[in-house]
Amino acid sequence: MDLDWKRFIVADNAQNEMIGCIQLKPHGKDILELASLAVYPEHQGKGVGRALIEYLLKDSPRPLYLMCESSVGPLYEKFDFREVPYEEMPRYFQRISKLAGLATTLTRREEHLLVMKLQ
Repeated sequence: MDLDWKRFIVADNAQNEMIGCIQLKPHGKDILELASLAVYPEHQGKGVGRALIEYLLKDSPRPLYLMCESSVGPLYEKFDFREVPYEEMPRYFQRISKLAGLATTLTRREEHLLVMKLQ
């Protein structure tokens, strides 16, 4: 998954314990993805994720993409991300979208993958 810890932003608490993280992941020269947002369960619902997203968006170049499950889409819409039609996705996201669609069909899940973009 091409993880590089130098790209991560980490949130910590008063005891210097990590409570969440996020990264800005490049895909080639011109495509950036908001990725790897994670908050420990005991800290969810306290604004940690929102703070991480806001911090990352503050100085990030545009456009910026992300992938998420469809149930999480409304969270990112609050930050002005919008779903991208398949035809307008960069090739990387088209490939992932096809694979995710196949997995969704095979498992008969209600959730599906969203690719979203912030201009």
